[in-house]
Amino acid sequence: MMSLPSLVKAASQEFDPELKRLLQEAVDSSNGFEDEFAAQVWLQDMSNRLKRFVKDPKDRIILLKSIHYEATRANLEPELVMAVIEVESHFDQFAISVAGARGLMQVMPFWLDEINLSDKNLFKIRTNLRMGCTILRYYLDMEQGNLGPALARYNGSYGRTVYVEKVINALHKHWFKQ
Repeated sequence: MMSLPSLVKAASQEFDPELKRLLQEAVDSSNGFEDEFAAQVWLQDMSNRLKRFVKDPKDRIILLKSIHYEATRANLEPELVMAVIEVESHFDQFAISVAGARGLMQVMPFWLDEINLSDKNLFKIRTNLRMGCTILRYYLDMEQGNLGPALARYNGSYGRTVYVEKVINALHKHWFKQ
């Protein structure tokens, strides 16, 4: 049985045509690091921080490159996306919530059907990050950059602060740029 927050989360995402349009546009867009030096510094720093969640150095770098790419494509701070992933899935790309949300950013599978990508797999890192970052960006825009309400919308807990506090705590404790 789905919890009330899960039902609210599913319902709030399911019927939004603007978010559907943005997810469709996200499928073909791209972005990345500013330059090679910035990439090396960021990847080294974040790899050290991510070690406790992802043991294999090669897997860490692949994941970090994907997170940075998709976050910057959606005009999000990669560190914020790292905090969301920590809280949502603890960096388990195969995580499934009780509501059926999947992957690193816990994206609901109905979105793939909504934008005619039913052949895609939300357990694939790039697909999950692309959808999750686009949804988070949409909610940030909806809330005029106000992070708390945007995160609550993302989690389906609008009006409550527990999830927001967890993400903000993870951001400041583990991912915030030093």
